[in-house]
Amino acid sequence: MLTNTMEKINVNSKIGRIIKLNPDALEAIVSINPKLEKLRNPILRKILANRTSIAMASKMVGNAPEEFFAKLRPLGFEVDNEVISTETEPNDVPAFVAQVTKDQVAEFDVRELLSSGQDPLNAILERVKILKTGHALKIINTFEPIPLVKMLEKKGFIIYVDKITDQHIETYFYKSLEVENAVDEKLEKASGSEWDSLTERFKDNLITVDVREMEMPKPMHTILGELEKLPLNTALFVYHKRIPVFLLPELAEQGLEYRLQEISDSEVHLLIYKN
Repeated sequence: MLTNTMEKINVNSKIGRIIKLNPDALEAIVSINPKLEKLRNPILRKILANRTSIAMASKMVGNAPEEFFAKLRPLGFEVDNEVISTETEPNDVPAFVAQVTKDQVAEFDVRELLSSGQDPLNAILERVKILKTGHALKIINTFEPIPLVKMLEKKGFIIYVDKITDQHIETYFYKSLEVENAVDEKLEKASGSEWDSLTERFKDNLITVDVREMEMPKPMHTILGELEKLPLNTALFVYHKRIPVFLLPELAEQGLEYRLQEISDSEVHLLIYKN
């Protein structure tokens, strides 16, 4: 439950943060719309809720933010109605929609994966990774995948959302030349002296997790789960078999720092902390 100090929330507050502050908020939010039932799944909740704001969720399910606030106020949350949503209205239909041919559109229906409780993010990003310039990936879902849209927009993809029915929404991710020419995010690799300094700094406040033998997407879920309960002034040391490129934007989103060392082709050490 909340402490005596009321927590102010607004349209940009993340669902995951709200549930963490008061676990009763999960049932309150789920009761707003059946589409939010997916939040009951702990794996999906860990991934989706931490990326999704009230404004995003409102847009996904078609319920006004005030309906979320009405459910959360009785739990002790104070609502700041002065804050304006950072969400922007969708643009007009982009030119690529009329230009791409059927052969240039890869289709991926994630509805069955989601209904079985699986997180389709890694499977989507694997398809994004091999997408050719001038081609588009079409994701079929029961809602608009706003967190994914925001992630790929930052990388230069052009997005178009086509709502066929309430339960059939097609989101197109078009790989333009700007994406092809974009510079990849700089990996924060630590020098020997910096690594030694950081491990010395956290030597008495270090939690270790080994995900090298885990199958995808369990490593990402495990790391995010450990970070969710990481105490203050403590670092997470991760043994991994590869650089977790899809995890890194999530760390930045949560305001976390990381440094990594590539030990070999099949071993990477990752130190995650908050300054």
